Formats: sequence, structure tokens, C-alpha cells
Amino acid sequence: ICKGSLCAQHCLNNLLQGEYFSPVELSSIAEQLDEEERMRMAEGGVQTEEYRTFLQQPSGNMDDSGFFSIQWFNLNSLLTGPELISDTYLALFLAQLQQEGYSIFVIRGSLPECEADQILRIMRVEQQQRPKLIGEDEAQRCTD
Repeated sequence: ICKGSLCAQHCLNNLLQGEYFSPVELSSIAEQLDEEERMRMAEGGVQTEEYRTFLQQPSGNMDDSGFFSIQWFNLNSLLTGPELISDTYLALFLAQLQQEGYSIFVIRGSLPECEADQILRIMRVEQQQRPKLIGEDEAQRCTD
């Protein structure tokens, strides 16, 4: 259970198997990301509608309390697409996977930039419908 809205910190430290991030460090990182995004958006011109709209949006890196904001995805190749996982569900999901004998891999370091990263920097994603297992629709039709 995450107390004091520190779910992201607890998840990161649990995934990394150590006390690597404090709330202050994560807040500082989020502020740095906000400033970096603001500078990148300003490169297109500070008078543009896109820039003014960007400035009016809340931070995608911190929530209103100043805590770090992270979005988690289940990239299981047996699903028809990525599944958005809430901070609350993440710990339960990882515990279930471990209990079922799955390996959990942590990727450290810089990954190549992609279109998804750019979109996630601009807006938070809300998943309308959970992806299904590949073949789930076909199996359902067969039982009907």
C-alpha cells in the first residue's frame, strides 16, 4: 500500500530493488522534465497557438501535489495491444506475475526516442478498453 501518494517512488524503488529515489529527487526530475519540455516547445515559437496551449496544460510529469507522474504499460506480446496499468494495480500485477513464476525484467538506461514518448510527454493516456488476448474473440465465437 502506498501512503502519502508516493506510489511512483515505491514502484521504482521496488523495481530497482533498492532505495534509489526519494520524493524530493523525483519531484526535481519532474520539474527538470517540465522545463525541458517547455524549452523544446518554445523552439517552435512562443507566439504559436500550440505553445500557448501547451503552457495552459498541467504537467505530465508531476501531479497537482508535486509528486512524480508515471504511466505504466503491460507489453505482453499475447495481448492485442499495450495495456495501461494504474499505479495502484502495478504492485499487485507484478506480485501476481512473480507468484505465477514469470520473470520480470527491468530496463535501465536511455532508450531510443519514439513517437509514443512524444505523445506521452504532451498528454496522459486513458485507455478506453482493455486489450484482449490474441485469439480471445475467436475463442468466444466458437463457444457461442
